[in-house]
Amino acid sequence: MNKNKKKVIIDTDPGQDDALAIMLLVKSGMFDIRAVTTVAGNSVIQNTTNNARFILDLLKSDIPLYSGSEKPLSKDLVLANVHGKSGLDGAIITKKEPLNGMAVEKIIEIVKQNPNKVSIVVIGPQTNIAKAFQLDPTLPELIKELIIMGGAIEVPGNKSRVAEFNIFVDPIAAKIVFEAPVRKVLVPLDICNEIPLFSSDFEKITGSLREPILSMMEKYIEGIAKFEYQQGALVYDTLAAYYLIRPEAYTLEDVDILVETKGEYTDGMTVTEKRVYKEKNINIQLVKKVDRDMFVSDFLNFLSK
Repeated sequence: MNKNKKKVIIDTDPGQDDALAIMLLVKSGMFDIRAVTTVAGNSVIQNTTNNARFILDLLKSDIPLYSGSEKPLSKDLVLANVHGKSGLDGAIITKKEPLNGMAVEKIIEIVKQNPNKVSIVVIGPQTNIAKAFQLDPTLPELIKELIIMGGAIEVPGNKSRVAEFNIFVDPIAAKIVFEAPVRKVLVPLDICNEIPLFSSDFEKITGSLREPILSMMEKYIEGIAKFEYQQGALVYDTLAAYYLIRPEAYTLEDVDILVETKGEYTDGMTVTEKRVYKEKNINIQLVKKVDRDMFVSDFLNFLSK
């Protein structure tokens, strides 16, 4: 374990794009990944935890895996449809991973043992993180940063007219996290929609991950085409993970964003203060641009290792 490496927790609901995100962070070799924590979102908690174990096994990784929240803080669980029945269609999942339910306590423990040194990549609904903040209100100020995939700023939502999936699944949790005193970098749908990857990109991967990735991406591209009417794989969570690898590829803007939790049609909407004459309560750094060429080059390089 290299003490100089950035310490990271990956909080996730795998998902093909989550799978790529985990692979990218592990294969980069740049991080001391202290835990993968799972949450219900793209699929139910048993599936997302099975899927996380499958990915870690594929990577021959001994990173500790802790299952987490099986439902949102205060509403029924809504599942994604683009990922297929298992949440990771295209992968042959045979293991049923025991659910230890330790995600929230481990997030608290790891952060408190390493104050101001842990970056958390939040690439599912924010239920685990919100619960950790509720249990220990001192925690946000002890976290180095949260890199969050979520929100739709200028584009339509992908789960409702206005809401992006991760926020829509648990708006109350997102509200708690967005309002917490911790550095947050938000990778919204706006950016992810602009940087799809295509079969021709994945074909360039060499090495042991090539076949499993091609199999998963074939199913994922089908799902994206069927449900979101877009071509290619939208690699949402992978773009959030990549921020830790190469922050210089990202253009950020300081913004004031609130999460709507009471609207009949707008539940889970990320509402940005855009009025120029209003004093803003800056709470998030919003990703406005990513260098696609840099991303694709690093992505193919690391996953071919």
